[in-house]
Amino acid sequence: MRLLKSVFGFLFVLGGLASAQAPASPSSLPTVPTTKVIAIGSVTAVGTGANRVSIMPQEVSATVRLYLGGKIDQWYVRKDKPGVVFLMNVSTPDEAHELLEKLPLGVAGMMTFDLIPVGPLSPLNYLLPKEK
Repeated sequence: MRLLKSVFGFLFVLGGLASAQAPASPSSLPTVPTTKVIAIGSVTAVGTGANRVSIMPQEVSATVRLYLGGKIDQWYVRKDKPGVVFLMNVSTPDEAHELLEKLPLGVAGMMTFDLIPVGPLSPLNYLLPKEK
């Protein structure tokens, strides 16, 4: 438990130091692969009211298929406004976009997504001994 607290404390300090300095260039950060994409969906003006209600049975079926196919790892409803958040098992935003645009709400122009590629927490590299 103490080790875990030490690791979190180190990451907190490291994050504070990083934010206090000038932004690091992408080339100076340790490289990690994109392992997931966060897809933040927002309902468009076209997708309000009865328009959206009639298409939801097809949307739910198609979304469940993506989940069962392993492309959606986790899914949430937005609390700030109508929409969803998916944690997707894809390695590029382009792959996520292609899958999401084929969903019924995407085809109908009723939902758009902001896509954020994420990967392993690269500052953990600073805890490892230097490779020889």
